[in-house]
Amino acid sequence: MTSCDFGNNPEKIDRYRAFWDRSPVDRPLVGFTRVGWFPLSAFAAAAEWQGKRYLEPDDLEPDRLVADHVRMIKEGDDIDDDLIRGVGPMQVAVPFVPGILGCRARVLAENVMGEEEHRGWSELLELELDRDNPWYRKYLDLAETLAAKAAGRFPVSHGAEIGPTDMHAVLRGHAQSIVDLVEEPEKSAELLDRCGRIFRDLTVDVWRRLPRFHGGYFDAQYSLWAPGSIVRMQEDATAVYSPDLYRTLVQPVDRMIARSFECSFMHLHSTSMFLLDAILEIDEIRCYEVNNDACGPPLLQMVPHFRKIQAHGKPLLIRGSFAPEELELLTRELEPQGLFLLIMVRDHDEIDQIRRHNRNVFPVLRVGSVVEEAPHG
Repeated sequence: MTSCDFGNNPEKIDRYRAFWDRSPVDRPLVGFTRVGWFPLSAFAAAAEWQGKRYLEPDDLEPDRLVADHVRMIKEGDDIDDDLIRGVGPMQVAVPFVPGILGCRARVLAENVMGEEEHRGWSELLELELDRDNPWYRKYLDLAETLAAKAAGRFPVSHGAEIGPTDMHAVLRGHAQSIVDLVEEPEKSAELLDRCGRIFRDLTVDVWRRLPRFHGGYFDAQYSLWAPGSIVRMQEDATAVYSPDLYRTLVQPVDRMIARSFECSFMHLHSTSMFLLDAILEIDEIRCYEVNNDACGPPLLQMVPHFRKIQAHGKPLLIRGSFAPEELELLTRELEPQGLFLLIMVRDHDEIDQIRRHNRNVFPVLRVGSVVEEAPHG
């Protein structure tokens, strides 16, 4: 088989299509990555930011950042798996949405976060996407610079951005935003709707500037190729919402975002599972990604939630670090069709250990067909 840069052999796309269609397969779609949860330290420029309290748009020089983006996906040159690898603006290391909303970007040890504010309703109920904002311009500039560097060798995507409830929390203050849901439900609903439209419109804007990769779209954080327009949805702040509040105030916003794209998917944590039934009511959400959080419950306790997602006919992507025995549990208890395991590893030795323990599920791959045989011996 012809070798491709970053391991991005287009024949791999057949498995992605099977994932989205939940077609019969003999094993899940499987990928390994050495990129961690918060890859800020992977960017050489970030070392200069550690002496700063706040990051400014001018601190992000697209031409300087490109090489680090590309270096992270070169792992695909020597990891044999199912993944298509690509890049998005700063991955999850720097959020652009808080800056676009006018919040300061606080530099922390492992990432950058929007600093919460306590803005008044009169300002927030007129909130719109400001396309003259320097963070907005920097976001699109970096995306376009990455696309020019890619030259078709790898896909470029949107970044990993905070969702409407997270935006509400950073604009009103996390504690106050919860009080708002009860004391100011009408204003909260309007603010969430405005935040949802900003989130949607920003995603549309960046995709208007990005080329397709072999006819499809892409999400860089999860190496997720998709046959149609894609959006990565997130509502981390709902970890403290009740199901009733989610259904009343958030569900309409998430449905609006999801129906705006053909391959919408929702990012979730274990802390969101008490809302899973309400989120699954949004049929427009095509796919679910669930993190195996290091501080979360034992994986065995998550299996019923994973099964529920599969029972609703939705593709499921599970990302995190796993012991070989945990991967054996997942492949035994879950259907392989529509299942994507994105496994975070330290090095090649860990990959070899996983493959030895789960030889029939994680073979050395021959990506030319959807159904493959495990090696013998």
